[in-house]
Amino acid sequence: MCLPWCHTARETPPLPPCEAVPAMAPRPPLGPHLLLALLLSLPPPPTRARHFSAPNATFNHLALAPGPGTLYVGAVNRLFQLSPELRLQAVAVTGPVLDSPDCVPFRDPADCPHARLTDNANQLLLVSGRARELVACGQVRQGVCDKRRLDDVAHVLYQAEDPGDGQFVAANAPGVATVGLVVQAPDRDLLLVARGLAGKLSAGVPPLTVRQLAGPQPFSSEGLGRLVVGDLSDYNNSYVGAFAAGRSAYFVFRRRGARAQADYRSYAARVCLGDANLYSYVEVPLACRGQGLIQAAAVTPSTLLGAFAAGPGGAGAALCAFPLAQLDASMEHARRLCYTAGGRGPGGAEEATVEYGVTSRCAALPADSPESYPCGDEHTPSPIAGRQPLEAEPLLQLEQPISAVAGLQADGHTIAFLGDTQGQLHKVFLNGSHGHVYHSQQVGPRGSAISPDLLVDGNGSHVYVLTAQQVRPVPRMGGTGGQHTGTSLCTHCPCPSLPIQVDRVPVAACPEFPDCTSCLQARDPLCGWCVLQGRCTLKGQCGRAAQANQWLWSYEDSHCPHVQSLLPAYRPRQEQGQVTLSVPRLPTLAADEYFHCAFGDYDSLAHVEGPHVACVTPPQDQLPLNPPGTDHITLPLALMFEDVAVAATNFSFYDCSAVQALEVAAPCRACVGSIWRCHWCPQSSRCVYGEHCPEGEGTIYSAQEADVQVRGPGACPRVEGLAGPVLLPVGWKSRLALRVRNLQHFGSLPTSYHCWLELPGELQRLPASLEETSGDVGLISCQAQQLHPSVAQQELRVPIYVTRGKAQRLDNAHTLHVTLYDCAVGHPDCSRCQAANGSLGCVWCSHRQPACRYGPLCPPEAVELLCPSPRIDTIEPLTGPPEGGLALTIWGSNLGRDFTEVQDAVNVAGRPCSPEPSLYRTSARIVCVTSPAPNGTTGPIQVAIKNRPPGISTQHFTYQDPILLSLSPQWGPQAGGTQLTIHGQHLQTGGNISAFVGAQPCPIQEPVCPEAIVCHTMSQASPGEAVVRVVFGHAQRTLLTSPFQYTANPQLVAAEPSVSFRGGGRLIRVRGTGLDVVQQPLLSVWLAATAEVQAAGVEPRDPTPRTSCGGPAAAPQACIQLREGLLQSPAVPDGVHPQRVFFTLDNVHVDFASANGGQDFQYQPNPRLAPLSREKPTRPYRLKPGNVLDVEGQGLNLGISKEEVRVHIGDGECLVKTLTLTHLYCEPPSRAPQPANGSSALPQFVVQMGNVRLALGPVQYETEPTLSAFPVEAQVGLGLGAAVLIAAVLLLTLMYRHKSKQALRDYQKVLVQLENLEIGVGDQCRKEFTGEESAAGRAPGAHLSPSAYLGGSPPADLMTEMTDLSSDLEASGIPFLDYHTYAERVFFPGHGGCPLQPALEGPGEEGRRAPVRQGLTQLSNLLNSKLFLLTLIHTLEEQPSFSQRDRCHVASLLSLALHGKLEYLTDILRTLLSDLAAHYVHKNPKLMLRRTETMVEKLLTNWLSICLYAFLKEVAGEPLYMLLRAIQYQVDKGPVDAVTGKAKRTLNDSRLLREDVEFRPLTLMVLAGPRAGGAAGGGAVQRVPARVLDTDTITQVKEKVLEQVYKGTPFSQRPSAHALDLEWRSGLAGHLTLSDEDLTSVTHNHWKRLNTLQHYKVPDGATVGLIPQLHNGGAVSQSLAQNCTLGENVPMLEDGEEGGVHLWHLVKGTEEPEGAKARRSSLRERERERARAKAIPEIYLTRLLSMKGTLQKFVDDTFQAILSVNRPVPIAIKYLFDFLDELAEKHGIEDPETLHIWKTNSLLLRFWVNALKNPQLIFDVRVSDNVDAILAVIAQTFIDSCTVSEHKVGRAHSYPEQDSPVNKLLYAREIPRYKQMVERYYSDIRQSSPASYQEMNSALAELSGNYTSAPHCLEALQELYNHIHRYYDQIISALEEDPVGQKMQLACRLQQVAALVENKVTDL
Repeated sequence: MCLPWCHTARETPPLPPCEAVPAMAPRPPLGPHLLLALLLSLPPPPTRARHFSAPNATFNHLALAPGPGTLYVGAVNRLFQLSPELRLQAVAVTGPVLDSPDCVPFRDPADCPHARLTDNANQLLLVSGRARELVACGQVRQGVCDKRRLDDVAHVLYQAEDPGDGQFVAANAPGVATVGLVVQAPDRDLLLVARGLAGKLSAGVPPLTVRQLAGPQPFSSEGLGRLVVGDLSDYNNSYVGAFAAGRSAYFVFRRRGARAQADYRSYAARVCLGDANLYSYVEVPLACRGQGLIQAAAVTPSTLLGAFAAGPGGAGAALCAFPLAQLDASMEHARRLCYTAGGRGPGGAEEATVEYGVTSRCAALPADSPESYPCGDEHTPSPIAGRQPLEAEPLLQLEQPISAVAGLQADGHTIAFLGDTQGQLHKVFLNGSHGHVYHSQQVGPRGSAISPDLLVDGNGSHVYVLTAQQVRPVPRMGGTGGQHTGTSLCTHCPCPSLPIQVDRVPVAACPEFPDCTSCLQARDPLCGWCVLQGRCTLKGQCGRAAQANQWLWSYEDSHCPHVQSLLPAYRPRQEQGQVTLSVPRLPTLAADEYFHCAFGDYDSLAHVEGPHVACVTPPQDQLPLNPPGTDHITLPLALMFEDVAVAATNFSFYDCSAVQALEVAAPCRACVGSIWRCHWCPQSSRCVYGEHCPEGEGTIYSAQEADVQVRGPGACPRVEGLAGPVLLPVGWKSRLALRVRNLQHFGSLPTSYHCWLELPGELQRLPASLEETSGDVGLISCQAQQLHPSVAQQELRVPIYVTRGKAQRLDNAHTLHVTLYDCAVGHPDCSRCQAANGSLGCVWCSHRQPACRYGPLCPPEAVELLCPSPRIDTIEPLTGPPEGGLALTIWGSNLGRDFTEVQDAVNVAGRPCSPEPSLYRTSARIVCVTSPAPNGTTGPIQVAIKNRPPGISTQHFTYQDPILLSLSPQWGPQAGGTQLTIHGQHLQTGGNISAFVGAQPCPIQEPVCPEAIVCHTMSQASPGEAVVRVVFGHAQRTLLTSPFQYTANPQLVAAEPSVSFRGGGRLIRVRGTGLDVVQQPLLSVWLAATAEVQAAGVEPRDPTPRTSCGGPAAAPQACIQLREGLLQSPAVPDGVHPQRVFFTLDNVHVDFASANGGQDFQYQPNPRLAPLSREKPTRPYRLKPGNVLDVEGQGLNLGISKEEVRVHIGDGECLVKTLTLTHLYCEPPSRAPQPANGSSALPQFVVQMGNVRLALGPVQYETEPTLSAFPVEAQVGLGLGAAVLIAAVLLLTLMYRHKSKQALRDYQKVLVQLENLEIGVGDQCRKEFTGEESAAGRAPGAHLSPSAYLGGSPPADLMTEMTDLSSDLEASGIPFLDYHTYAERVFFPGHGGCPLQPALEGPGEEGRRAPVRQGLTQLSNLLNSKLFLLTLIHTLEEQPSFSQRDRCHVASLLSLALHGKLEYLTDILRTLLSDLAAHYVHKNPKLMLRRTETMVEKLLTNWLSICLYAFLKEVAGEPLYMLLRAIQYQVDKGPVDAVTGKAKRTLNDSRLLREDVEFRPLTLMVLAGPRAGGAAGGGAVQRVPARVLDTDTITQVKEKVLEQVYKGTPFSQRPSAHALDLEWRSGLAGHLTLSDEDLTSVTHNHWKRLNTLQHYKVPDGATVGLIPQLHNGGAVSQSLAQNCTLGENVPMLEDGEEGGVHLWHLVKGTEEPEGAKARRSSLRERERERARAKAIPEIYLTRLLSMKGTLQKFVDDTFQAILSVNRPVPIAIKYLFDFLDELAEKHGIEDPETLHIWKTNSLLLRFWVNALKNPQLIFDVRVSDNVDAILAVIAQTFIDSCTVSEHKVGRAHSYPEQDSPVNKLLYAREIPRYKQMVERYYSDIRQSSPASYQEMNSALAELSGNYTSAPHCLEALQELYNHIHRYYDQIISALEEDPVGQKMQLACRLQQVAALVENKVTDL
């Protein structure tokens, strides 16, 4: 059968959406006992299991058995039996089985040829409680069911052996829902099943049926009710759920309203439970106001709950509740109208009807009919559908779609459980007309949907939740025209993408709430606080819940039991007493029950009177001690019932004796002022509670006592303050007096007093006495005493207090202290001593040592009243400007007692100086402002204070004039940071010097020198000039002659390289603008959590400031010219991450990424090199001169280039030739160098990579061993032939070894030279790219162009072209071939574009058209027999005359004929590949799939082409097309010889134009438009520029012009260049038609040169037009017919002879005739010719390397697209590779190389190489011979990358044209990297998840449906029959010899085909 591609057979219906993602791979069924053993061997779940999952299992449905609560899980190919705690009890295996949805259940597989192993997803799972049976229905075998034992699901009670169509129960497609109920009738159990339409064989199964569960034919609907449907396509119900409530069964579903109604609506249907005939069927629409379609539903005893789609696109959900009473009333109303009123309402409108297209109609029965027939009867109308929807307001809105609903009624409350599509379970309290989500929890993995099977267990304590991610499109919002909108949960299909599990979730998590507050705040309607149990419980778990205040519910009680008040609030710890608690709403206890109070660990019985509870506090010995530093202890006080705390608070016990210790300075005040009720006993100094002072002693009561007079801190005995002086001189006996109060509380008993001074380091006691008292006020005098503190201080505050008796301390009313002062401290001279505060009594005493002393301590005669003369110590500065105004600082002593003494006392060099009062320091410092003076004035400073001789300085002050001369540099960036040096004279003038550049300050770098000031410029708003000025005090100097020039900030345009080793030291080249003004360029790195690391350019900035001006002045530093400047990368420690890499250009910071086109700077790990001597690193490495040193390592070229590496052997250099990732090759000095230092005898081998220095050991040179001549003694003395033979053998061995080493060295040198050449080409190209290239081309010998830019991105012109191309492609798209053309070109290469043409019918053959078509259709059906097809293939391949071309042709015909049945074709391919593998395993397995010699190999090629077409269009096509366009662009930029086909720009040396041809690029303006080819006239004519060369022939110009004019147009839709003429238009009437040959062509010596633009002297910018050819004459202008060969290569001009004249274009070919060439057969001559061809000079090799470097990016992109697994690998590749792995494992092939070869031969070499070499198979393009030759080189590189053997430069065997060593060498460096890509590609595919058979089949089915019919299918069958006809007898014999073929009558069927096709009816 030719299926969808051929239009000859009926198209199959589309598969359900979820079938595209099969659940699991087919595998042979495991025995149930083995599977159970495997599952039970898993680690046991915890005792209270919360979830269950099984490896590789996909769950579909849940069912719960009443009574024991056993849970049953229906899964794909399995049934699981679980305990209520989800522990596995039993498991049954149900699949996979051999099945097809298009076949009825069969026993013999031959009855269903296309049956295959199919997974059995569970579609229906129900429990029959009466019969103790489990009903399970799967999707296979048309949905038949079986019955199993409830206690062991593995035990099958019934399974239909040969079921009839009446036993087809469930839907046979996983995306179609099936719901059902087991109904208990009085005498039997019935099964009600509702399902949607699925598959062509289900058309006869009604949507709702009643089936019997017992009897001879269980599950049959014979004799029972069916919902008869007129047209199932109009009534394809999508069922949501089925429920039983009361005496009815309810079904909830979605469907369109009726035939005339296109909108989808939600419905509820009802039937009586006892109605076995469905007479009672009634349905009404459901509407959740403003919402979409119903998605899930559940029934509680009184309500139908429905979750509806909500929001835009159904992204949310709404919950509606429909009371069953209202639902039943609505249905009864519809039933009554249809029974009695013909379905019409009171207004005459139709409100009820008979639905589903049946013949029954609403009737007018008697009015009592509804009551007489409550469940209908034969004569009542059915099925009835109400028109009026039952509407409800949404109770709740959610943001996520709801996929499952369950309901529960408990304690009079309705709870709904909602599962959403993100794996969350929401618990909802339905309270009246509102719903409240009180708890949400994540059950399954995030993003996994909850399955509709949401079950509440029998006792309502747990919910069983099934999670999976399953999505399929279903209607949500009710569209029009039958269109479905939105997506929903795929409710009954096994298509998970996340782990699936069953969870057991508690209905109420009351025990999780530990206290009353959290219990009530949870707002769980099922939970409440059981007061006397002290826990959160269900209401039924609280024994006294019915009594008041016993069970608190959050929706009624918002407050928990609590202690409202305490009386008293605290108690002293020494006293035991009663505490009264006020606890409102206290539960009432029984007579024999009681409460008790718990004070911490102490219990006391509680006495309850209403809300008041009285308890006794614990005794003192039962209380814990107070914490240190506190005066009380707080204990928890709980009102307890038994061991349950009903209410709790805190209670404090205080200790008065501890209160006074908290405040030592005022114990009485602390006692009576505390919050406790403590009293003070003044005589005994004790703080007590209550009336506990000793008898006879007064009491000072607490401030809280209200009815006593002596209370509070004011009554405490205390010291009020000092009555005498506060200042006490050191060393003088001073007497202290203190005021006291309230000492009368001590009584009249005599006692002693003491004063205490707390001096530093000591406590000094002074005897004291109570002097006088008056009332409660007194005075205490302390004995006079000399005080000497241990440390001399000017002033010292000393605390003081008073004690009574031994240790009774009086309270200090406030902090008391006296101040000790010492006149000698802080007054070092006379002036400061006399300036001290007069109250201190300090005088300047000359007794003994002159000092400042307290007056009484100095003898009167020693007191000095007049101070000595002022003394000047230092002055600064010593110079100042003549203008004065300089602040001069004078340091000394006796410089006046106050400012008035010095106000007019200062002279500087004879000039007055005005002191500043704010800066004056008594006696020590004078700051004065100088007066103007002539320049050069000098002299001392004089301070003259009245009545004293003046003080004169020894230093002199000089007035000098500072002069500004110049500055350097004279410019800097406007961002600032320039170190500016101002040169001049006398610049060190004054001390306050500041510099300015314009208005901006220039901070000065100290010190200022006499000849130079150094400052750093600040930022400026804009570039421009700024005047430099320096301010010396009040004097200002301006440098007008040399202003500073602010320039624009430097800009970086390039920085390279962008990578370095962590060791740093790599030179970074920076290019940009304005860099000549930068003084200190730095490359800086910010490290994570560390400081900045910097590396400077030429000279790093000295971080230390200048400390002196001595020494000769340094010359100003020249600015660094950064256009060629170098910076060094800084070192970065290992383990530290660089956060930011940036350039610091003075004040300008530029991120490296912004200077490098967005690419950030990268640090690579430091390289590692192996020692030269691996065995012993210290052993010298023996080096032979002339050898290239090979050093191995890791990461060698990650952060450095070859040119930057320095290798030294001692003091000699080893020239680095090659640097790769793992190898460094260097050429050592020819002679042994000397050691770098004299410490070692041998030179060390040292590698320097930036800052990384690696020493690899010593090197010892050895001389080359010379071959000794044949010994003369042996010639003379030995005559034995054996000795001669031995010597000869030895000599030959040595010579061979020497030659081998020499060859190896030569090969290494070749590789090094090639790399040097390539890198040299890159360097030269970079230089040329940055320079200018003349428009006239380069001189002969200059073979490089900017486009040959190696080592980086492609050149700018190519990238511009590619960018323009990308923008064009956005509009026009890549010109992919349509699938039909693509397939035909791949299937039939070399046949042009029309491989299958319909045969021309002869006269009179019209009548045979129908029989032939019928016969070919039968042949198509016959091909669907696997036995016939395999026999046909094997028989054809056994025929000797059946050539390889025939094999490929027949394979492609089969591919075309079976295209619509790709699953079948894949199965055939697997079988043939298995046979092929078995054949090669016995020979050489590595040769399998190497060539295309068999039909299976061609079938594999075609199969890959079909499966990878989408991958080509979406992924690999774009880089391949960009590569093709880049090649074409580069080839067109250079001259191409139109005769020989050789080009200047190519990768193929055989196509290289080696002669130097001068050329000049031209731009022609092409007239394009409707009138471009006609005469002058109106109309819009566009001018399109076209790039050509003046050396192009006219045909080449036309092709380039067409490429520009028809850019974006596929090649097949363009006119042919041979059908158009090129016309040069000059002026108004100058039209000249140009052609390759005309009368002007130059002929010389039988050589005619083709005309070029140069020949016609066409100038640059000339205007040309394309006009249709008026004639087709000449050899050049032959026109190609626009027929089937479109897209094929156009042959180039032949070097043919026209009357003895040879044609030539750029170079003349050889004149030797072809015959002579053919006669050269000498092997030696051919070798010599080949050697001459391969000896390509280096100058030509650079052209190839230039071209290679230009295209490198595009080649890499193409290979990366092919070999990348970043995006999902096409499933066909994964499937093929897995199959090859299976074949290898099956045949015991363990060699990884063999498997690598198989995968390479099957995919990379078979498909991708073909795509690389022949892009015209994929794109509608023209591929020229030059482009084809370049693609051949790239394809060969791809081939070399796929081989497992080491890449060697030599002859290849795949393509004879590009196998030269030159083409091999071009990609010698890249091939190892490409090999790694291939290996990684294979490894990643192998490690990815396996592609199952179902996934592959789903993908193939999608492919079969995507690519619709082809026009030549019948022609393909006709061609195929022609091959069958050739070997008709052999095929018939083979079919008749096969016994199975005989049974299937295959030979007879083929004879029937022959009779119809060949008109041989009479022969049968």
